[in-house]
Amino acid sequence: MQFEELLGELTRRMTDGAFINATISQPRTKTDELKRVKVKPVEIKGQLHIQFEYQYERILKHDNVTPDELQGHLQQLLERFKQLHAEFSDEKVHVQLSKKFKVMWKSDKVNSGKVADLSHNRKKNYLLDENTPYPFLVRLGVQTADGKVKKQKHDKFRQINRFVEFIDDSLAHLPKDRTVRILDFGSGKSYLTFALYHYLRIEKGLDIKVTGLDLKKEVIEECSSIAQDLGYDQLEFLVGDINDYNEETSVDMVVTLHACDVATDMALARAVKWGAKVILSVPCCQHELFSQIKSPALDVMLQHGLIKERFAALATDSIRAELLSLVGYEAQLLEFIDMEHTPKNVLIRAYLTGQQPSAADVTRYKEFRNLLNADPFLERELGDLLNQ
Repeated sequence: MQFEELLGELTRRMTDGAFINATISQPRTKTDELKRVKVKPVEIKGQLHIQFEYQYERILKHDNVTPDELQGHLQQLLERFKQLHAEFSDEKVHVQLSKKFKVMWKSDKVNSGKVADLSHNRKKNYLLDENTPYPFLVRLGVQTADGKVKKQKHDKFRQINRFVEFIDDSLAHLPKDRTVRILDFGSGKSYLTFALYHYLRIEKGLDIKVTGLDLKKEVIEECSSIAQDLGYDQLEFLVGDINDYNEETSVDMVVTLHACDVATDMALARAVKWGAKVILSVPCCQHELFSQIKSPALDVMLQHGLIKERFAALATDSIRAELLSLVGYEAQLLEFIDMEHTPKNVLIRAYLTGQQPSAADVTRYKEFRNLLNADPFLERELGDLLNQ
């Protein structure tokens, strides 16, 4: 089989209704920042698209292409990678490409029982099923008593499930031989706090203790009442500020959602000092860098207030992720929910690995910080660890 024939065959097979998923891997060059690509069919506005998930070392990106665009995308990727695994409803395919693009194709017939009907494959498989009643979602007004998601709450249900996916991905990093300690700073109305507790305690059976912290007394009282009604005896809600919470010496997971400006950095610094295995943070209202930034080389952008605001937000989260990586975390910036639902859609996910940064990593960070004339609060908070 020639390379051009391979592209045509894959394009046909990925759009004929039997395609389940694929992984493209083994970059041809060691310096390629793109490590692998996952591929699957999705439905967007009633039309078939093929979704590409690009996995870099510290970030994930997604691209949805139409069947007409598919072959071009496959060609660009297979010119950069040497291997592809694809699963279809009745067959598994392994493709290996040589340096000169000689194609080695191996296939095995399977009877996996997976349904290849595209109407099924394109339906979102939520970890929390949209037709199953969950007491916490009923109590919070997201579902009716018989388990139907209320019309005006579909976006909230989708957000909750996206968050649960992040929680599920974190399971491997949490201890299994003792109580898992989890803190949620700025828990607010606590949709996601309840979802976290339900998924880890009820669905997965983990021994956990969760504390939600917020400044609004009336909200905390309401959440405490709901937790008591649901029998969530290892979930508590307290009135308090991130700076004033000094009850812990060690925490396994820290969640911070929409903590304003440097309050996010306070929570991240606390998490690091506690040795948290998992950090999930959705920042909000990032003003610190906006007031500091001074970079004549970027004035073409920064002369526009709107662009400066957006750039400052993106640069702030990039700095946060980089600082976490410099103190032993594997940090990624991920899309929380789609842009049309909220502008606060970047989630910082960090797993503690203990890996030490290289001199080049430190230099890269300092050059970027200096380019912006930045003096990040988080860097000052982590000063002792960074100096080590």
